[in-house]
Amino acid sequence: MVAVYPPHNATDDALWLAVSQALTDQTDFIDTFIDSPPQTNEVRRAAALIAAGHLIASHFPNPMRVSELGASAGLNLNWDRFALDIGGTRLGPADAALTLSPDWTGETPPKTMPTVVERRGVDLNPVDPATDDSLRLRAYLWADQPPHRRTLTDAALALPHAAVDKADALDWLTPRLPHVTGQTHMIYTTVAWQYFPAEKQRQGLAMIKAAGTTATPDTPLAFVQMEDDGGDNGTALTLRLWPNTTGNDHPFTLGRVDFHGRWVDWTA
Repeated sequence: MVAVYPPHNATDDALWLAVSQALTDQTDFIDTFIDSPPQTNEVRRAAALIAAGHLIASHFPNPMRVSELGASAGLNLNWDRFALDIGGTRLGPADAALTLSPDWTGETPPKTMPTVVERRGVDLNPVDPATDDSLRLRAYLWADQPPHRRTLTDAALALPHAAVDKADALDWLTPRLPHVTGQTHMIYTTVAWQYFPAEKQRQGLAMIKAAGTTATPDTPLAFVQMEDDGGDNGTALTLRLWPNTTGNDHPFTLGRVDFHGRWVDWTA
């Protein structure tokens, strides 16, 4: 198979011969591999999280705990350890594990650096990057895609792994919703919420809104979503933030983001 993978060039006939031979020779492995549904963890989506995190910190500079729903392997729970380069303007730590450089339009987000003091995620079928699951994550990066995507994934995998619990997202979130004095709670999803059943979406949003009604400047609550809204161009990036000056819980539109984070149109 190596001979037909990029950067090698192979004819269609040679490629199919290699694939058909692998299907025959590796039947047992392939059968086991596909017992689990596909799980990806696109690191480039963290560009949206970095921008949103800086915006939230500019309003409430409290230490932050983060909760990711649909976290897969939890690579993007480390978004604060990544850097974002916007036309030469850098957001993120000086010793960032990796730097994201999406095509960016719009203003630069606030430079207020968030400080994450606790991070945890949930997934129905989490991927454990400390095991051979790290190979599974790499396997879902198509061989003909730019090597930069693999480089970013490898850099994220090299960081300390954030905990991702195997559970129903709402059951898991319930005990995490009570406010912690002196902390901002940032809950977020990136191309995950849309896969929740409609009733779960309604229940989850109601739970988060209810917690928002009791948020104070000392216990802020933020809900960031990068999700498909049916638009023609990428995903919608939205923020619900409590307390707020409008006194409501409607989302603020922060912009639009490519599904894989290759570009960001920031309108916050």
